[in-house]
Amino acid sequence: MPGARRENRGRNAAAANRRALLGAARKHFATDGFAASLTAIARQAGVGQGSLYRHFPDRISLAVAVFDDNVAQLEAFAARPEASLRDVLELLTEQTVASVAFIDMLRASDDDSRLRAILDRVTDALDRKLGGARRDGDVHDSVTAGHLLLAIEMVAALVAKAPAPSRRDLADRAWAMLRPSIFR
Repeated sequence: MPGARRENRGRNAAAANRRALLGAARKHFATDGFAASLTAIARQAGVGQGSLYRHFPDRISLAVAVFDDNVAQLEAFAARPEASLRDVLELLTEQTVASVAFIDMLRASDDDSRLRAILDRVTDALDRKLGGARRDGDVHDSVTAGHLLLAIEMVAALVAKAPAPSRRDLADRAWAMLRPSIFR
């Protein structure tokens, strides 16, 4: 009935609301990037703005919560001895294709210590694999984790402007051009 108040489910709803907000944010960040509408996220989650801000006081808090899973997945994958630097870059590319906001968020890291911490985690994962690739002679000696992040940002910038169905192909073509400057 229009105008009827929704029942207040109290504390029991908090965990469900948080999950709904994270799911909605993941979807909106994937399609709209880091600047996705917080109002649209709250609406899709079926909660009010107040609930959104109780769980996540600002956009960065929400983005960190959404993308912490990405970083944890990347760290776990990079820690596997059989995973190569190419494999780790492939996973980062998949994450970028799935959600253009992930790299947008890393790019904004200069402004916030929470984002810098996530960027540091990604850089550390790349550094660990880069060291092994350098010892094996797979990469050019001059390549640093900063260069790899720049390459990922370049691919992400292209992917962000492309329609979702063509993002993977565009990322593959961009990497085909970038790989010779990284790998031997």
